[in-house]
Amino acid sequence: MHSESEYYIMFGPDICGFGNNFVQVILQYQGKYHANNKTIKCRINKDTHLYTLVIHPNATYAVKIDNEQVTAGELEDDWAFLPPRRIKDPYARKPRKWDERLQIEDPKDKKPEDWEDSEFIPDPDAKKPADWNEAIDGEWEGPLIPNLKYKGQWKPRIIDNPNYQGEWIHPEIDNPEYKPDPSLGHYYNISVLGLDLWQVKSGSIFDNFLLTNDEEFAEEVGNKTWGIRKDVEKQWRELYEEMEKRRQEEEAKKKKEKEKEREDDFWGLHTEEEEEDEGEVEEEPEDDRQKEDDDNEKAFLGNNGAVHGDKKDEL
Repeated sequence: MHSESEYYIMFGPDICGFGNNFVQVILQYQGKYHANNKTIKCRINKDTHLYTLVIHPNATYAVKIDNEQVTAGELEDDWAFLPPRRIKDPYARKPRKWDERLQIEDPKDKKPEDWEDSEFIPDPDAKKPADWNEAIDGEWEGPLIPNLKYKGQWKPRIIDNPNYQGEWIHPEIDNPEYKPDPSLGHYYNISVLGLDLWQVKSGSIFDNFLLTNDEEFAEEVGNKTWGIRKDVEKQWRELYEEMEKRRQEEEAKKKKEKEKEREDDFWGLHTEEEEEDEGEVEEEPEDDRQKEDDDNEKAFLGNNGAVHGDKKDEL
């Protein structure tokens, strides 16, 4: 297999950056690949998750995450395999007099006669200069001043439209090009399982792949593999994060103490000694480091309860 190999089904989480975090369900039909029309969100955290796709013989499907159904439906509805069952009538037209306006201006509302909607008016005290020559200077226009009686632009009040008919809905007819296909979701001779991986962050582990025609068996396998390890995995992750947090706090504390010493060392007496010490850091023996980690684990477990050991998968 290679990146250009044909496939029947592509299923699994697609997590890329901050925008893409959904479950891909791509199915092949008549040589073309079709993605699910729904957006199925992944579960993004540091724990392992179990993804399950169920395709039934009656052309229905279900997607489960951690053995819990997150979506379901019909293949024909959620994939664009076939032309739509119904289409808009190409000969239907909205009537010209169809009124979709929910509200209108009140035709009976009139602007008051004393309503002032001119923001500026000619200055009544201004006089045309005596030497103004209209032949040369043009028609004289007096300066404008703010209108003290200005009330703003007048608008008629809004009322409900008594002739409102609602939004016009285009009538539909049966699509003459639609033909049901009972073979949707039927795949034969599936013999290879491949992984399409694009990773920018290491540490992801993929295991326990199962292809079966028994949905109950698939759920049982999930409970006996992922199910018995998920709680233990979470406990060990929390232990590791607690140890990392303590280590970072210790490093930050030491760094702060060194910075404080440098601030207090007015004459710079310890600068050369510190540089020599930093250049001659001896590597901590492996046995002592392992012993220290074990002591940290025991201290953490003493406060948070015992971590139960993992069990061997039994199928």
